[in-house]
Amino acid sequence: MTLLIGGNGKTGRRVAERLTRLGLDVRIASRHSATRFDWDDESSWKPALDGRRAVYVTFHPDLGLPGAAEKVGAFADLAAGAGVERLVLLSGRGEPLAQAAEQRVREAGTGWTIVTCSWFAQNFSEDFLAGAVAGGDIRLPAGDVAEPFVDADDIADVVAAALTDPRHRGRRYELTGPRALTFAEVAAELSRATGRDIRYTAIGHDEYEGVLRDAGLPVELGEMFRGILDGRNAQPADGVREALGRPARDFAGYATRAAATGVWGSAPVR
Repeated sequence: MTLLIGGNGKTGRRVAERLTRLGLDVRIASRHSATRFDWDDESSWKPALDGRRAVYVTFHPDLGLPGAAEKVGAFADLAAGAGVERLVLLSGRGEPLAQAAEQRVREAGTGWTIVTCSWFAQNFSEDFLAGAVAGGDIRLPAGDVAEPFVDADDIADVVAAALTDPRHRGRRYELTGPRALTFAEVAAELSRATGRDIRYTAIGHDEYEGVLRDAGLPVELGEMFRGILDGRNAQPADGVREALGRPARDFAGYATRAAATGVWGSAPVR
């Protein structure tokens, strides 16, 4: 009896697929699902929790933004009072405000697991960077900072395990890919996978705010990126192996699989 907040998102829908294959009772909640859930409307929280015993918590648009920790803490307290036995929180690696939300979840009185990640590989195919890749130019204020991009399928595998296996109770996993790549190296991997010329262009933070506005995203994300794109997350972590006993998926494999779907244009001929 599991509730997935943001169950139609990049990780949520993957978790839903895994739990459904196990024959579990899954309820998806979002602003546009049959079970409505809106972080800005507390009246939507309690009906979504009704009868649920485990909850996967994702926060939109990002846990690292001001006010997120307070909302997540209030929800965690409500969940504990409603009889929820297990909360699994998707957190942001290297984000101080996200860590405040983690602490609120720990203090709520339920069982808990924290899954903390930074950049998803799927941001390049299922999010605001997909158009940039299709257009051949990834424009970000990242300089030559490296990131160990994590595959959303690895996140979903860990979350599904945390929701169903008590061995993950009270654990905090840092999930990354097995190696750190600069965005220029990402562009090179995507070029190899697609057979096209894809480049990375470093831009300033002021220009990036305009990119966020055009994508309909909060400009506050630009300030958050200014903080975390400073190399603090460059070192790969071993959370996938800790949780699942296997290595994390590599970015090159993700790029090949995504290119085969044609998400960035015609699928490459192999």
